[in-house]
Amino acid sequence: MSWNSYIDVVKAYSRDATGKEHIDRACIIGLDGVRYTDDTHPTSLKVTQNEVSTLTKCMKSKDFTIFHTSGVIVESIMYTFLREMDEKIVYAKRKDQGSLTIQATDKVIVIAHTAEGCQLGNSNGGVQKICDYLESVGY
Repeated sequence: MSWNSYIDVVKAYSRDATGKEHIDRACIIGLDGVRYTDDTHPTSLKVTQNEVSTLTKCMKSKDFTIFHTSGVIVESIMYTFLREMDEKIVYAKRKDQGSLTIQATDKVIVIAHTAEGCQLGNSNGGVQKICDYLESVGY
């Protein structure tokens, strides 16, 4: 299984009872700054190297000050930082653009985008489920 296929898995985990996927784009990056998924997948979040650097620095250090002051920037779009949980999950939103769920495991960060109007709870559950799996296999 290539890492790109995990994009399909996390999206599938966000399905509701009707089968609707609430995550529309996602990516996985390493806490070391290496991109595990790439931009060739049609629903990959296309994060820049500068964005990867900021995300990994914050998630690794558990210091979310830059998110508080400058927002969470993904695909050159600045999302308003909403909150962090357990020093490993970050939620962010931008009006009319949707929301981000970002969760770190011991080795990787899963970033998922929820389109405006979709259910963030389903997306959060999908991200949690893929992170639980990745942690169970050493990531």
